[in-house]
Amino acid sequence: MAAGEYLNRCQRISRQEWAGRVARPCTNGQNPLIPEHEINKMGADNERTHLLFVKALGSRSCLDGVVQLMGCHPQYLESFLKTQHYLLHMDGPLPFHYRHYIAIMAAARHQSSYLVEVHINQFLQVGGDPQWLQGLDCIPQRLRNLNEINKILAHRPWLITKQHIENLLKTGEHCWSLAELVHGVVLLAHYHSLASFVFGCGISAEGGHEGGHVLRPSSINNQGDTTNGNGNIPDPSLAHRRRRSVDYSSDSEYLADRIQKFQAEKENEEEMLRDEIWMGLETEKDTSPPTRALEDKPVTMPDLSCYVEDPEFGYPEFARRSGEQLPVFRAQDYSWEDHGFSLVNRLYSDIGHLLDEKFRTVYSLKNGNMAKQRGCDFSALKRGIWNYIHCMFGIRYDDYDYGEVNLFLERNLKVYLKTVTCYPEKTKPQMFERYWRQFKYSEKVRVNLLILEARMQAELLYALHAITHYMIS
Repeated sequence: MAAGEYLNRCQRISRQEWAGRVARPCTNGQNPLIPEHEINKMGADNERTHLLFVKALGSRSCLDGVVQLMGCHPQYLESFLKTQHYLLHMDGPLPFHYRHYIAIMAAARHQSSYLVEVHINQFLQVGGDPQWLQGLDCIPQRLRNLNEINKILAHRPWLITKQHIENLLKTGEHCWSLAELVHGVVLLAHYHSLASFVFGCGISAEGGHEGGHVLRPSSINNQGDTTNGNGNIPDPSLAHRRRRSVDYSSDSEYLADRIQKFQAEKENEEEMLRDEIWMGLETEKDTSPPTRALEDKPVTMPDLSCYVEDPEFGYPEFARRSGEQLPVFRAQDYSWEDHGFSLVNRLYSDIGHLLDEKFRTVYSLKNGNMAKQRGCDFSALKRGIWNYIHCMFGIRYDDYDYGEVNLFLERNLKVYLKTVTCYPEKTKPQMFERYWRQFKYSEKVRVNLLILEARMQAELLYALHAITHYMIS
């Protein structure tokens, strides 16, 4: 669909049609991490958000849960929608049914049934062969050849080499072109990182449907109160009870004090724990996902194994005592700004501009209430989160003081960041609740946006670096 036709279709959805609907979350039995009434009011009074929701509805019959949560940061949502629409629906190297199947392959690596269901439906809508949905054994060899890079990018991107690139580009009748490969790699990175956002925010599918936040008519009870669509009036105290259900150690005032302390004593700050941060990311017991905490009800996950080869392949835990170390990828030797942007933009026209806008937008989101109230520089915290995520993939910035990571990111936040980044399917509700208990849910959504974009950029850096080495060898 051309861009003009897409915008015209969006405009045909009137404000009255939107006003007569209410978004409500669908779940598969899990409690959503963000209470429904909080989701419904995120960005509800923002005209820009409203218009973006209308555009999203222009191409789908329901308001996707991802879109609705991102709506509390409309500047970012606009950039995200432009990029995703370009990847999936605009002219590009790959046929449309390939694009959606690649999204299925990427989402299945992290067991994201939500994203898999969305793209199964869209795969069929663009004329995809239903036989392919039986699994990787039923797809063309050319597409199946992408599976190795999918696996490595999702879990250990530092292992990608120019040989992986050469294997795809020189496989006879099943070969890929450079432009097709770049399109495929961007799709893989996009959906790996989007799976982190989906699990990090607790978005789940509802049996057989596209999942997400489906638009359904609102209803009015006898007292004239608007219900949440199932006859229940949202309880305004729900979020408060959930936030105070555990005795947490970190809140906005505590974090603000740490930031101010760091700013006042920065000149005397020693580089203690730098090596520990770089190689071990704190002690193993602090950053591994907890195996026992608040008990969760068992969740039955759809079987996505037909879309996954080598399911045991995952992110490794680097125990310092074992002597294993992440290889160092120095950002000054190959960066997005100086190298990755120009390469990807040359091989897949305009996608570099869209990705760059998305990276810049998420980094420039306005400060939260904590920063406003305490007069703190929130940019240091954002930089710490971004560099911590890149650190987990072996990317190091020589001009960054990693002592800031220990100072700004308390333990519960580190546990959350590592889990959502490296093995999002293991994210538990208590991880989301345990950090920043006095912050708004929109600020926690912003953390997940930082995870999404930092992870995506990390994967792209490794893939584009390997492509560069192949091109110059």
